[in-house]
Amino acid sequence: MKIQELRLKHFGKFTDKDIRLREGINILYGENESGKSTLHSFIKGMLFGMERGRGRASAHDAFSTYEPWENPNYYSGTLKFESGGKIFRIDRNFDRYTKKAELTCEDDGELLSVADGDLEMLLGGLDSGIYENTISVAQTKVETGKPLAAEFKNYATNYDAVAEGNREGIVSEGVRLPQRMSYEYTAGSGEVDFGRALEHLKEKKKALEREMKESLLKKQAERERMEQEASYVWRDVHRLEEEFGRISKELEYRQEKAANEVENVESRRIIDELRPAKWRIHPVELILFAIIVILAFILIARPWNFLVSIIIFLACGLYVWNRMKVSKQEEKTPPELILEEITPEEEKIPLEKLVWEQTHVREELREKQIQYGNLKEQLEELDEVSEDYREYDRRRAALQLAMDRLSELSGELQRQVEERLKSEASRILAYITDGKYTQLHIEEGMHLSLFKEGKRISLGQLSRGTVEQVYFALRMAANTVLHEEEYPVILDDTFAYYDDIRLKKVLKWLAEHKKQVIIFTCQNRETKLLDELGITYHIEELPAPDGAGGLSSEKI
Repeated sequence: MKIQELRLKHFGKFTDKDIRLREGINILYGENESGKSTLHSFIKGMLFGMERGRGRASAHDAFSTYEPWENPNYYSGTLKFESGGKIFRIDRNFDRYTKKAELTCEDDGELLSVADGDLEMLLGGLDSGIYENTISVAQTKVETGKPLAAEFKNYATNYDAVAEGNREGIVSEGVRLPQRMSYEYTAGSGEVDFGRALEHLKEKKKALEREMKESLLKKQAERERMEQEASYVWRDVHRLEEEFGRISKELEYRQEKAANEVENVESRRIIDELRPAKWRIHPVELILFAIIVILAFILIARPWNFLVSIIIFLACGLYVWNRMKVSKQEEKTPPELILEEITPEEEKIPLEKLVWEQTHVREELREKQIQYGNLKEQLEELDEVSEDYREYDRRRAALQLAMDRLSELSGELQRQVEERLKSEASRILAYITDGKYTQLHIEEGMHLSLFKEGKRISLGQLSRGTVEQVYFALRMAANTVLHEEEYPVILDDTFAYYDDIRLKKVLKWLAEHKKQVIIFTCQNRETKLLDELGITYHIEELPAPDGAGGLSSEKI
């Protein structure tokens, strides 16, 4: 990327101010209050926009600071830049009421969308936080902030070192990330976004665990339903068993009673057959009764023989009387005689009905017993570990293994990136300090220290000029590591604490390693040293605070 032109229509103290920038080193020279910081803020505002603060913060934010005193409704500007061999123009209106941003490709006239991320794509993902902590150095703000540490941590998890070898998915001990997911979390540059991939795996694991929980709850509900149904069926089985036992006993009793009745009827039939049909009582019976009375009278001692004989005689007489009184019964079959002696209650339940009920209850009992057995088998199957649960467990283990593998890779890549950053920053620092400091140590949270002759030196032990060199080296190294895109380096009175030797080394390094450098300064040291080094530069003199015009020239 290379900035070509700035046009401040109404921004801060500037109105219709055009500034052309070129490749190489650009010096924007001006006295204090000539608008150098305004131009610096304008570039940031054009690239990333400018939001008005809320509440008390709005009185001192950048939006209010650079809002034009006159014609605030025309708070706007234009920035042209080159990217990918094409020229693009950003037009922004910062006014709170008519705020808008337009992005146009001047080569073909195509209108792009800032809101849809086209500008962010052209800037290679550069955001305002990384911009301020790498390529842009404001006055007295050479130290990097927390956003740079956070960006490196995020970048380390998304480092593209593994992408080339894992286009088909990350493999770890038989666990493979799906190819779809591998591409889904792959940036256009070929970088695998491990942070998003890891988050995706976590969401997949949570979804799987929710699915498992829902399945277990459903299984538990099914078990409770089946246990309740089994309880009902068991009660039915118990009731039917009792009913079957009752009917069986009743049938047995009725059958025994019927058999006894048949026996009695048969006995009476035999007696009736022996007795002549014309006699109500047989003569043999009378003779037998007489013999019994006589024997009792003879054999029993007196006076008891009289009493016993009289009792036997009365009993025999009663029998004869009954036989004489009751007419002879008609001949009937045994079933008919049995039915004549059945009680009214027994008549309500015929024997055939009892047999039918016994058969019906037996069949129903058998069905209920089969149903109960099936329910018991199903409950036993529910108690066993199902194949679905084994599949859930296998998938969860696979996801956890993939997450562990990604975390390991992320940690390893983070160490690689930190090593790369340390190596690049140490190389730059060794160059600009002329070999005095060659090893920069970077700890967690971007805490810096130097090593010299085996001794650790904290930044508090160094001069302000050396500290600023350390942070300059870190910024330039971070820009190299974080972004493939070459961005302009923008420095606003950055070298106040540099001596001429340090400044000369920095300017030489910038000329050799950066395509475009924009230096805002109120001194002539930079131009003087560039002249001594024989480095070509373009200078733009800003208007003096009293309104005098400036000049633009290119020098070698």
